[in-house]
Amino acid sequence: MSRNIAKTVERVEMRSITSPGFALNVDKAKYDAMKEALLAAVPKGQPGLTVAEVKEGVLPLLPDALFPGGAKAGWWLKGVQLDLEARGTLARENTKPLRLYRP
Repeated sequence: MSRNIAKTVERVEMRSITSPGFALNVDKAKYDAMKEALLAAVPKGQPGLTVAEVKEGVLPLLPDALFPGGAKAGWWLKGVQLDLEARGTLARENTKPLRLYRP
């Protein structure tokens, strides 16, 4: 007899600075990998980097097992960026284009 045992994925709450009170439970391994890459790529202090520059810096730091060929990296980058802003770990300079930095 075969038993179908679903693999349990550990979850973490992801918030958004643009939607106060909103939270989404997401895959913790992907969240943590993107968070680590984001914090490594984004410089401390202003003027920071544009989102395009951040994405360019983040992609080579992501584990291929979680983001094969950079798949879904854009969605995770934006989600984790907004979460880290909500938590005060990242800040934005209100420029065009937007620039991110670690306060």
